[in-house]
This record gives sequence, structure tokens and C-alpha cells, in this order.
Amino acid sequence: MMQIALFGNPNIGKTSLFNQLTGSYEYVGNWSGVTVEEKIGLLKNKQAKLVDLPGTYSLNPLSRDERVVTEFLLRNHFTSIINIVDASQLQRNLHLTIELLEFGKPLMIGLNMIDVAKSRGIEINIQNLSNKLGVAIQPIIARTGKGCNQLLEKITYEEKLPQEPFRLDYGVIIETGISKLVDLLYECSIDLPSKRWLAIQFYSGNDTVKTYLERLLNHALLLELLAETEKELLETTGQTLQDAIFEKREQFIRTVLNDSVVITNEVRQSLTDKIDRFATNKYLGMPIFLTLLYFMFMITFNWIGSPLSDALDSFLSGPFTNWLENILNKFGTSAFLFNLILDGIVPGVGGVLVFVPQIFILFFFISVLEDSGYMARISLVMDRIMQSIGLNGKAFIPMVIGFGCNVPGIMSARTIEQPKERLITILLTPLMSCSARLPVYALFAGVFFGKNQALVVLSLYTMGVVLALVLAKLFSKTMLKSEASVFVIELPPYRVPHLGTLAKSTWDKGKGFIKKAGTFIFGGTVVIWLLSVVGRSGFNVTMDDSLLAELGGFLAPVFAPLGFGSWQAAVALLTGFLAKESVVSTLNIVYHTSSTAFLQGVVADSYTPLSAYSFLVFILLYIPCLATVATIKKETGSMKWTIFSMVYPFIIAYVISFIIFQGGNLLGL
Repeated sequence: MMQIALFGNPNIGKTSLFNQLTGSYEYVGNWSGVTVEEKIGLLKNKQAKLVDLPGTYSLNPLSRDERVVTEFLLRNHFTSIINIVDASQLQRNLHLTIELLEFGKPLMIGLNMIDVAKSRGIEINIQNLSNKLGVAIQPIIARTGKGCNQLLEKITYEEKLPQEPFRLDYGVIIETGISKLVDLLYECSIDLPSKRWLAIQFYSGNDTVKTYLERLLNHALLLELLAETEKELLETTGQTLQDAIFEKREQFIRTVLNDSVVITNEVRQSLTDKIDRFATNKYLGMPIFLTLLYFMFMITFNWIGSPLSDALDSFLSGPFTNWLENILNKFGTSAFLFNLILDGIVPGVGGVLVFVPQIFILFFFISVLEDSGYMARISLVMDRIMQSIGLNGKAFIPMVIGFGCNVPGIMSARTIEQPKERLITILLTPLMSCSARLPVYALFAGVFFGKNQALVVLSLYTMGVVLALVLAKLFSKTMLKSEASVFVIELPPYRVPHLGTLAKSTWDKGKGFIKKAGTFIFGGTVVIWLLSVVGRSGFNVTMDDSLLAELGGFLAPVFAPLGFGSWQAAVALLTGFLAKESVVSTLNIVYHTSSTAFLQGVVADSYTPLSAYSFLVFILLYIPCLATVATIKKETGSMKWTIFSMVYPFIIAYVISFIIFQGGNLLGL
């Protein structure tokens, strides 16, 4: 079966096009860094597989995700290329197109964002552009699907047509160097990618290609060839190899565009520019961001989310439990299984599921921020702060993604070019409040802070971010001194979010929460319930005599100075390492409550507002969940840093919760 590779600049609609052509759904965002590894799907017409690759401006990689693209070209067998290009940014996008054309595989262009180009007064003669580049071009709007079916129809047809080899003349000196290297590569017995492409990439400074060639050819010979060509070019033109190659491509692109593009009525100031005067303003940017977060939390926890969660709780603890009880009685279920289901599984899993409305509402608003284009602005606003702590604004993107789930947040750190900045970002992303913590926040904030729930939750989110920034400064000045970096980020135009995309994005984020409740939390509640009814004396012991209480009692004194020294709290924190949602399901079981409403009453008697807030802060900061720890190990490849990522948050959490509780007591709070 044919395999087609999908290439393009960051934030250009590759993943949207991938979804349109394959009928699948991958995570989409109107900002760069969404795709950090290759994804494979089957085209709707079943004629070929499509590979979605990370966005890159050039085949000369700067970051780990961009290296995925170059490594794919060097090591994978595929039949053709779809190059998605931004119609409103042709001059910049065509640099990658030239590199792909030089690779020599059949190529077709998906000309995306033609609606944006038109709104900016850009008219493109597609036939002229196609003739100049020697490839087929299909205009599309990937996010809505316009033109994508036509592209799908053309893919297999164009694949069978012969395509003229693309050759750009780089001048006598560089061409001589290319010829010499190509001659050497012909002596290699293995099957290689385009030899001319390899030579051009080598001379343009592509370290990944250089490393690849060093395994095939004599290292000293390669260096000699490079130095000889570079020296002759400098003496003749005063240019470096990279500058000369870039300039030749730029000249070719300008020639192509002069014959293919007309600016009819250039827009002086677009709507995006007008909004950005405020959204990215040096003084207004941060207050606007915090205000948006506050309203998000008000809707999630006060205005809409809480009533919906209360209604779902009433249904699960009332009609659903009664129906289930009648079914179990009707089939003569044993007492053991009866108690396991009604006292363990239903309160444990149900205690997590009641927060689904709030989770989905929050994910909906995060999806709105992503699809509208505002997410990229957050990174720009934060860049000024991030620069002061030794990172740049791009490092804030994984942290924002971490608000949904820490795992993809850590993975998205691959877009960061500098290794030490990437490591710092990976270590700090778990401090962001992921969705798994929301049920705990909602439970305790609803009990103790009433109408101020949104403000309390916002304070937790803000605390995580502020603490991450402080630690970033500390790490970058001590054990992980990072080199100076340059911050470059794509600022996409603002768009009205597409309802279909919002629905898919919200469901994609939220389904993981439901899936975890039906699998991981389900299994965990069974184990917790069994431990709650088994003791040293046997089965069906009281809760206080159970193995669970014994384990919690052993750990409880550690947390007593923080205000939550009960064995129930200790057990909940222990299961929270497996999954943060397990904290609520565990509390439901150990307090033997049948609904969230009953659990809230027990919690109100077991905690004070001060100890409750201390508990929430500890939940925010202490050891990352098991999945996050595993991802840190995978991304860093280091057991040392993985252990460090578990130890330092626990110490920080303990110290801050101690200060909050003991300091609050001294102040009489």
C-alpha cells in the first residue's frame, strides 16, 4: 500500500487536513507545537496510508520534534508527499517546499487558508504557481474541509503521473561541491535517499544529515570537502554556504510569486492586529489572560458546572443506585458482590463521574482558546516573564497544555530547541493543575468556599504557574544553567472557533477522563474496597480495623502538621499517586458515603477551611501521577531526573502546606 507523507510549517493545518483525509481525529490547535511525533492513518478511499509529521520551517532541525521530520526522510520508505502551504504566507512557506521538491519524491501541494489570503487582498493564480513549481496544487480550507475531498481524489491520480525532477542552480562553486559529494555517495552500496538532496542539506548545515553521512563516508574527507567549498565561496562572494543557499531559494521564490500572486487591496490593519493591540499588550496582556481564566472557572464551578454535577450526583446516588440495587436483588447476588458493587464501585467510580460536566465545560473553553488562536498569544505575553527566569515563551506552551493533562504537556516540550530549557520545562510541567485534580478542587472548594469557588481554584492554578516560574529561575541559575535562546513563535490569525472542531476537541480531551474512570479508577476502587473490609482478624471487619486503616494510620502522622493527619487523607493521597481522580473515589469508599452530597457533609466535619486549603495545595504540588512519571522517564531517558521529578515536588508541597496551615493557625484563621 502507498504511504504518503504530510509536511508543512507549524500551525498550518496539517493535523486538520490529516483528520479530513483519514476521517480520524487527532488533537488540533490553532497554535504551533500540537504535533510532536508522526501519526499514521488510512485515507478515506483506502488507497494509501497518510503520515502526519511535526511542523517545521526547514528540514534543518532545531528541536526534537523537527528532527522527527528529517529522520523520517532519511530512514523511511514512502511513495509521495503532500505539502500543505499557507496561501497567505507563501514566501515563507515555499522554502520548505523547495527542500521537499529537491528530495525527489512525487509532491502535491494543498494550498490551505485561501480564505485568509483572500481577506488580506491576496489573489493567487494557481495554474501559474503550479506550472512554475512543476507540481499539482489543490486549494483547501483544512479546518472546514473545503477542497479536501478534491485533494483526496487527486492524490492517487497524481501519484501515477511522471513528475519533472526539480533542480535549482546554486552557482558554480556550490554546484561543484554538490557534484563531488554526489560522486562519493555513488560509491556507497546501500540504498540512499536523493543524493543531490543529501549534498545540498549537508552544505546548508543540516547536522542530522551530516551525522548520517559520517556513517557512510570518511569523516575527515567530508570536513575537507566542506571547508574547501566554504573557503572558495567566502573568498569569491563573501557569503557563507547557508546564506548563499538561502538567497538562491529566496530569489527563486520571489520570481515565482511575481508571476503568480497579486495584492489587490492590502489590508492596513486586520481584525487580528486590532485585537492584539490589547491581547498582547505589555501591560494589559496578563490581566486579560487572568480575567479570562476567572470567568472560565466561574462558569465551570459556579454558574453552570456545579448545578449539572449536582444533578448527575442526585441521579447516580438516587434512581440509578435504586435501579441497580433492585437488579442485584432480583438475581440473588451474593452479599460480597452486592456490597462490592454498591459500597465500592458505585461510590468510587460514581464519585469521579459526577464531575464530568465540570471537566467537559473546562475542556470546552480550553478548546475555544486553542481554536481561536489566543493560545499562541499567551506564550507571547508570558515570554517577557519567561525570559527573566532563563526560559522563553515557548516553554509556557507545555505548561498550558498541562492544564488539560500533564502527559501531552511534557511531550510537547519536544518543540523547545535548547536541551536544558526542555528538561526544565519537563520537570516543571507537572506543577500545572491538570483536569484530574479538578474533582478534588470541586469537592473541597464547594464545601468550604461557596461562592468563592472560582477564586480559590484560580489561586491554585496561579500558584502552580508562579511556583514553576520561581523554580525555573532557580534551576536555570544552578544545576541547569541554560544557554541563551531565541524565541520564535507563529501568531496565527484569530478565527471564530469551528463548532465541529470544538466538539471533537472537547470530546477528545474529556473521553480520557471517562475512560480512566471506567478502567483505572474502577480497578482501584475494587482494591480499595477490599482493603477496607479485610483486616488482621479476617474478612468483613470494621473500617477502622481494616488493612487500609492500618496503612493510612502508619502514614497519617507525616501529614498531621499540614492539617490533614487522618488515615483517610493519607490513603487518598497514596492512591492519588496512581491517578489524581482516585483521591475522590477513595474518600467516598473510606468515609462509606453513597453520594457526593453525603461526602461533602463528612468532609465538612473532618476539615476546616484552613486545613482544606492546605490539602488542596498539597494535591496541586505533590508527586506527579504514575502516567506522568512514566512520560518523564521516556522523554528524559534518565532515571536520575525521573526520581528528582518525584522527590522535589513532595518536598515543596510539604513545606508550602506546612507554612499555610501553621501560619494560618498563628494568625487565628
